[in-house]
Amino acid sequence: MAVKWLIVLVSVSIFCWSVDAAYAPMTLKEPFYSEVSCKGRYDILQDKSVALIGSASSVEFQVKSDSVILYLQSEYKHGNSFVITINDLYQGRYLLNDDQIRDIRIGLSKDEMSKIGIFKATEAATGNLIIRAIESSSTLSKIPARFKTIEFIGNSITCGAAADTQTIPCGTAYYHDQSNAYLAYGPRIARALEVDFFLSSVSGIGIYRNWNDEHDKEPIMPEVYENLYLNGPVYKPYSFQVKPDLVSICLGTNDLSGGDGIKERLPFNRKAFVSNYIDFVKTVRSHYSDAQILLLSSPIVHGENHKVLVECLNEIQQALKPEIEVDIFDLEPFAASGCTGHPSIDDHRRIADALIPTFKFILENGGAKK
Repeated sequence: MAVKWLIVLVSVSIFCWSVDAAYAPMTLKEPFYSEVSCKGRYDILQDKSVALIGSASSVEFQVKSDSVILYLQSEYKHGNSFVITINDLYQGRYLLNDDQIRDIRIGLSKDEMSKIGIFKATEAATGNLIIRAIESSSTLSKIPARFKTIEFIGNSITCGAAADTQTIPCGTAYYHDQSNAYLAYGPRIARALEVDFFLSSVSGIGIYRNWNDEHDKEPIMPEVYENLYLNGPVYKPYSFQVKPDLVSICLGTNDLSGGDGIKERLPFNRKAFVSNYIDFVKTVRSHYSDAQILLLSSPIVHGENHKVLVECLNEIQQALKPEIEVDIFDLEPFAASGCTGHPSIDDHRRIADALIPTFKFILENGGAKK
């Protein structure tokens, strides 16, 4: 394996070590996927490495060792960002700024069992974040699954796109530079409730049309959802093996948007939106017969458009009865402070705080309060 040093700004307390440090001998674990917990939308590649596909998809494991070395690669030549956690504590978001394999040593306490998490901060459209191998002086072990699981379906808001400006300011070269799915509202809710989660989200996507596309060139959510890679036309079916207890759907922002203001944009087609949304909920139900389903309005759709979106969600809810019972949560719109009108990481905290009581109630009682 051709390996080069990581060339990104990282936290010295986590990734740097003394040249005189004497680490225990380490073994390259390749393949390693049977020893770790893979969550979210991920793929096992032909060489048995793990490709993290979707936003906040992850590899987690426990290990008792003085250090581990991760061998990471961005499939996308312009890089991918990832988040490292140690014992569930956020260590920061880091950038692989090309498509070369990089080795990252994480110093640990050799006398204690440590839990390591690697989360993709970017989304499926940026290509895979590939974990090629893990090197450790001792055996890796999986993280036990939690009792409940939530799936978050949505667009760039759910992806945590354009949210994190702590290290890279707005207006930089690539759209994904400020992505941080780990700090998006969905993962925050899941961590607060101590449940597992996964995201099925795509920036710019809608139910019947996308942000700047009238569904003439780009696929919409109903067309990509059942594809593991959330794209088209190349199709690899998603297994739907993980059965969430609750599915949250936050779509409509892009259907109602005016696009870039340059390309011709047709008036909002309420009939098409409602019809496609109803069919999409039925698709979700076909894969998860027992899951609770919660429809969210958008926190960044304002005024008359917000009113129309909530009316549509109520129409969808009524049309699905009694075949499928769904709940609705109307998020209060606010002026987002992230890049290009998106919620910032502080805004995502605000969204999560508003939703946590309802998510908790649904998981505990099988439906929202009436």
